[in-house]
Amino acid sequence: MIPFYKRVRNYARRDPVRFQLVRNSIISARLGITVERLFFFAMMGGIGVGFLIALLFFFLVGIVEPIIVSQSAYEFTRQNILYIPFVGDLPFEDLVFRLVVSIIVFFIAAYIAFRVILVFPGVIKSSRATRINLTLHNSVAYMYAMRRGGAELIEIFRSLSENSHVYGEVALEFRQVVRDCDLFAHDIVSALRELQTTTPSAKMKDFIQDLLSVIESGGDMAAFLQARVVLYQDEARFEQKQFLNTLSLVAEGYVTLFVAGPLFLIIVMVVMGLMGPGALIQLNIVIYALIPIGTAIFIVFIDMLSSQPEGVERYTYMQELREFPDIIIREVPQKEEKGLIAGLKRYDRNTRIREFISDPLHYFVILPHRTFYFAVPLALLYLIFWYLQIPNYGDTELYITILDDYVIAMFLLIFGPYSIAQLIWSRRISEIEGSLPDFLTRLAGINEVGLTIAKALSILVRTNLGLLSYEIKKIKRDLDWGANVEDALVRFEERLSTPSISRTVTLITRASAMSGEIGQVLTIAASDAEMSETLKRERSGEMFLYTAVVYLSFFVFIFVVMIIGTQFLPIIELTGSDTSSVGAGFSTLGSISALTYGRLFYHAVIIQAICSGLLAGLMGESSLAAGVKHSCIMVLVGFLVFAIV
Repeated sequence: MIPFYKRVRNYARRDPVRFQLVRNSIISARLGITVERLFFFAMMGGIGVGFLIALLFFFLVGIVEPIIVSQSAYEFTRQNILYIPFVGDLPFEDLVFRLVVSIIVFFIAAYIAFRVILVFPGVIKSSRATRINLTLHNSVAYMYAMRRGGAELIEIFRSLSENSHVYGEVALEFRQVVRDCDLFAHDIVSALRELQTTTPSAKMKDFIQDLLSVIESGGDMAAFLQARVVLYQDEARFEQKQFLNTLSLVAEGYVTLFVAGPLFLIIVMVVMGLMGPGALIQLNIVIYALIPIGTAIFIVFIDMLSSQPEGVERYTYMQELREFPDIIIREVPQKEEKGLIAGLKRYDRNTRIREFISDPLHYFVILPHRTFYFAVPLALLYLIFWYLQIPNYGDTELYITILDDYVIAMFLLIFGPYSIAQLIWSRRISEIEGSLPDFLTRLAGINEVGLTIAKALSILVRTNLGLLSYEIKKIKRDLDWGANVEDALVRFEERLSTPSISRTVTLITRASAMSGEIGQVLTIAASDAEMSETLKRERSGEMFLYTAVVYLSFFVFIFVVMIIGTQFLPIIELTGSDTSSVGAGFSTLGSISALTYGRLFYHAVIIQAICSGLLAGLMGESSLAAGVKHSCIMVLVGFLVFAIV
């Protein structure tokens, strides 16, 4: 392996210009890997993928070939569909044919995998550029707040890099500047020029170029940053419109390809009388492979295009204080303190239990995935109970048809409570974020008249800001109990933990630490929050139409499938028994159970419901979790329709 790696490395080093684009992509993607090692991984990955696909193709030919060759293939397929012959059982010509074709498939698959791995850094680079453009105006607002407080530029970059959990990729980019200055002894100008050449975002390149011009000319840094905040907010509105146009095109493409497309294939197969075993396998491929895989591709594509911020996490560091290192600290407390310490430990252990007992609904709403702790065991017990109750009918299709209903009921038991909790929590967060611009505007107005942030919060307790007023009362309560403003706001952020609130809290705490007069900073923060809410409302209103289109197309899918299953197929099944009066095209239908096609149509509706619901949530609310409720609604509709009909 090592000599092979050396040969690959020498080959990659032989022509560095050829791999210059890959090298630039690796640096911009911050992958931390050399071109030679990536080239080695690409070759090994290509060989491995090519070998697996060729091996799979070699054995799959033995399953597909009898269906293509045989005219009466259904009996053969039912008995031998899982039969894989040994190599020694194959005729020599068949063995040679499979080997030659498998070798060709190996080279094609290996080359495709090799190229995909080499292109991967470019994909990461493009994704990082999108995320940088998304949060650049928020990061510039933070830099403006720090500059208004009198911080130097390197301290602004260091503070920004420490808040990468809020400002994402932009903070990681400026972390390169801090690293170059602290570890490599670069000055701020040379470090920024180095970042300008390696950052994947064209917008950030322009920002750094203008920033360097201000630094070298000695201009007003605060005025420059303030102007850039306003400019980037206007650009964000334009980018939102472009994204919505692209998203509408994606939605139309999905409805055409993976809702109307499978429906068209099913109709064509039925109308043309191709209901033999070959068509049966084609239906299985369309239902169990084409629809889920196509939906997954669209989900990945939308996620790559999406201009939504990532989740945020705030880390709390614990530091043990040893102000008197010469004093020996007792490892075992005194006898009178043992009971108190043990009681405190018991109190901490029982905190979650008390929270659940005091408000069970709130326990599930704040973290919707907690519903799985109870729903999954309950649903499994439900399925096991009814599985043991189903008698042995001697017919596999009938058994699967009956079991399907219990599996779908289990699905609704698991994801129904989750979708309800997620819906309640998302609406609560949306209402709080909707009141955030008004809160910041009032806070800025009170601060500009000379009152501190703590006094301003005490005054805002009496205002009506919806659900946000309840959170402001909690902040005021923390202040009354002795917490400072920063700790109270951090606790507020931890209770909600959304990108918009995290940015607002970080901005206020940092600005107030620099200066007590942060009225202008709060005004910029209010404008930023208002813009975010406007973009969210525009997206919701624009995508509501396509969410409705997804629902309508799903209902059309159910209607057509039910017409075929309940009206068309029974007539063909009855007439297909008389081959003298009906062409041989439908004669094979009688050999296939109607329950088989009923099961396929039922599964097609359920799979389509799950996939369409997830995609509707991703398009409308930029979250797969939000799509779970759509999936549950569509699955329930499909379940009821098939149960009634």
